[in-house]
Amino acid sequence: MDRSQKADSVAELNAVFAEAGVVVVTRNLGLTVAQSTELRQKMRDAGATYKVAKNRLAKLALKDTDYTGIDEYLSGPTALAYSTDPVAAAKVAVDFAKTNDKLEIVGGSMGASVLDEAGIKALASMPSLDELRGTIVGLVNAPATKVVRTIKEPVSMLARVFGAYGAKEAA
Repeated sequence: MDRSQKADSVAELNAVFAEAGVVVVTRNLGLTVAQSTELRQKMRDAGATYKVAKNRLAKLALKDTDYTGIDEYLSGPTALAYSTDPVAAAKVAVDFAKTNDKLEIVGGSMGASVLDEAGIKALASMPSLDELRGTIVGLVNAPATKVVRTIKEPVSMLARVFGAYGAKEAA
């Protein structure tokens, strides 16, 4: 990389850190190209990104962002997983690390809060933004369903009473 490419890379990473909801630092312990491609695809499907970045350039990009605390994790063969959804990147990285021992979760950050490996795993166990939205819609929809059922129930009970009287008259 020449100087201008490095400056572009630092500027790109700085923009990523400015808008990311969570950054997860992982250690690559010999992932094959196929495994790395599979991880990147899973990240894309979840709305996250997985990127290998030079540690020195990443540390430069961290300046003046909320993620300055993760610079201690940037040593050795690391890669960054990030997303605007605070749970997506952590969830995919932890799930992939469970099935593949060549990916290690080192730590990360959610805004100014620096998280260690246990913190990232706890974050991954939380429901994602889409799951929370579904739960809220279900909770909002449930009272409406109960209201409709309550309104409909007396009418059906009245119809059964008339049906019973009609059957009694016919007998």
